[in-house]
Amino acid sequence: MGSILFLAIGVAVAAALFGSMAIQSFTPINEVILSPQEKKCQQIANEGYKMHALYPEAHPDDLPDDDRKRLLYLDDLWMTECVAVLPAESVFSIVNNVERDVSSGE
Repeated sequence: MGSILFLAIGVAVAAALFGSMAIQSFTPINEVILSPQEKKCQQIANEGYKMHALYPEAHPDDLPDDDRKRLLYLDDLWMTECVAVLPAESVFSIVNNVERDVSSGE
């Protein structure tokens, strides 16, 4: 009787694992579900990265006035809307998913 119970539990666990693997194989990895706040923060991070890519070695005081104001605005927005609100795991995920295919000549 005990071996039948262990066999049934083993079959149930194996079925659950195979079912989980099947579901994961049908779900694309790139389609991570983001909250509206995380989507907003991803856009802020992408824009900020583009600005930093345009002026990789410059200090904010060395930038043209409009670009300096935009960069400082994005940095402030990032700190108040993202870092202060989202959990650290979400912030790190957003930073790791920044679109880095920006050429410095744009």
